[in-house]
Amino acid sequence: MGIVTISRGSYSRGIEIAEKLAKKLSYECISREVLLEASKEFNVPEVKLVHAIEDAPSIFDHIKDGKRRYVAFIREAFLEYIQKDNIVYHGFAGHFFTKEIPNILKVRIIANMDFRVNVLMEREKISEEKARKLLYKIDVERRKWSMYLYGIDTNTTELYDVILHIDCLQVDGAVNFIYDLAKRPCFQTTEESQKKLKELLEAAKAYSSSTIETS
Repeated sequence: MGIVTISRGSYSRGIEIAEKLAKKLSYECISREVLLEASKEFNVPEVKLVHAIEDAPSIFDHIKDGKRRYVAFIREAFLEYIQKDNIVYHGFAGHFFTKEIPNILKVRIIANMDFRVNVLMEREKISEEKARKLLYKIDVERRKWSMYLYGIDTNTTELYDVILHIDCLQVDGAVNFIYDLAKRPCFQTTEESQKKLKELLEAAKAYSSSTIETS
């Protein structure tokens, strides 16, 4: 029993890895479900939540603090969802939300720029020049976002238990490697880790309530 969070660089095949890993572990694989739960729970249009986590912070966000409020909603929905255990989560900030819990396996999937460019070109049927410009824009915005919210670059190694370079490993190799790690005793759910998760959820609920009252 356990939880795995997968932080993935854009177009590094992280989604495919997460889905195959979840199937191999017999865990539930989640990502967008957290956004849908937060949208329903707090009556916030999903599109606003998507922009809050994908777009770099703007001057308006600094003034209104809207981005932090939406992220608080997503944090609560995420922590609520993973209480059930046996989860592989890929997507928004799972490594940030659970950084205080050592039992949760936190993985970062990266790839060389040429690898990502080829994936993007094939998937979107665009030129190499457009692919490189788009990837640069995505990388800059994600870095600004993590620095704005947490003062930590997403690429900071201390956030993760392991960082896998997908160019050499490929998808199946990465899945097998993470599977073996996830089975280790140090990444199994314990009474202490469950207690800590509940405490984090209660704190997240309190913070979300305070943002609603002051908005």
